[in-house]
Formats: sequence, structure tokens, C-alpha cells
Amino acid sequence: MEQYKQEFIDFMLESKVLKFGDFTLKSGRKSPFFMNAGAYVTGTQLRKLGRYYAQAIHDNFSLDFDVLFGPAYKGIPLSVATAMAISELYGVDVRYASNRKEVKDHGDVGIMLGSNLKDGDRVMMIEDVTTSGKSIEETYPILTSQAKVEIKGLIVSLNRMEKGKSEKSALSEVSELYGFPTAAIVTMADVTEYLYGRENSVITEDIKAAIDAYYKEYGAKA
Repeated sequence: MEQYKQEFIDFMLESKVLKFGDFTLKSGRKSPFFMNAGAYVTGTQLRKLGRYYAQAIHDNFSLDFDVLFGPAYKGIPLSVATAMAISELYGVDVRYASNRKEVKDHGDVGIMLGSNLKDGDRVMMIEDVTTSGKSIEETYPILTSQAKVEIKGLIVSLNRMEKGKSEKSALSEVSELYGFPTAAIVTMADVTEYLYGRENSVITEDIKAAIDAYYKEYGAKA
């Protein structure tokens, strides 16, 4: 596993973004782990987070795109921090954009925030985590209605590797439905592999058993 992925897992724990225990998800599933990207709240955290995303985008997709799009609301700081990190790490200047939840009818009018989209733009989408694909379902029509753009891919921080609407993961479903590739900085398999068995690990024997049971029931086949 790449060094930056190991560092990112430690970073999620230190930032209290990734927690282990007993959680009820919006879907109603009982999960032994929970991720909340809203816990990234400081400048230092956002700077680090942007760098991890930038490295993952570079490794999985290359930097051959024009716009980094983050769906409102959590995607807004992600797109800004990552665009800055791409410039800092690789010397590549990409624009950032997001959508508004409501269309603005005065001043900077419209539904877009940040850069406007134009015909021919190559767009990379960025999110915290995709569990159902709902945000993509909402924002993909907005993106494609603004201009004739090419979606290069979707990057998330954590792939939960669980069933979406079918037997496949939500990321796989998004890729299959919209025809663009998806990737994550790390997967839950990466997290478990890295943390389990370490001295004083947050993944105790009980937590590991709960994770195994969870994936036996909800694990995605692809």
C-alpha cells in the first residue's frame, strides 16, 4: 500500500472522521464503522486532505482535466482544497466549480458556484463518500445541462465496498450508469488491512468480527 494511503488512514482517525463502534446509517443498516467528512474543520486538516485527494487523482486518473467539480455542500471545500493542492504539488492549474442548492437570481446569477462550465471542458468530480449515488444523480444533469462537458471520473475519499441498489458497490453502479471511471483514496479493505493486528489498534477482535459479519451481509460483489 502506498505511503500516502497509510498516512491518510491515520489522518482520518486523528481527525475523528473515521470511527468504529455501532452506528445506524441513513439506509437503516447497522454498521461497525462510520465516516463523517464534516469533521474536517481546520485549515491544516483541509490542506492535508487536499493533498491526499490530489495524489489519488494523479495516480488514478492523471491530471488531464480542466475543472474539479464538488457537489454542494461538502464537495465545495473538497474541490477548493484539492485544486490548491494540485497546483502546489504538480504545478497544474485547474478550475473549481460547484452547484448551488437553489438558483441565484441576482448578482452572480445561476446555479453554478466558482468557475462556469464551457463546451469542451473535461470535468473531474470529487466527493467525500458515495453510498447510494444520490448526489451524482442530482448533480450530473446540472453539469451536462451547463455545457457539452466530458466527465473524466469521480474520486471519493473512502470506498465502503458495500452493496448499493444492486449487488455491486455504489461506485461501480455510478460508473456503469454514467460511463465514467470511479476511484477512492482508500477502500475499507485497505483500512482493515492497515489497522488490524497493530498494537492498541482501534480494530479490536470484536470490531474485526463485526466488520466481517457486515460484509458477509452487505459486501458488494464488484
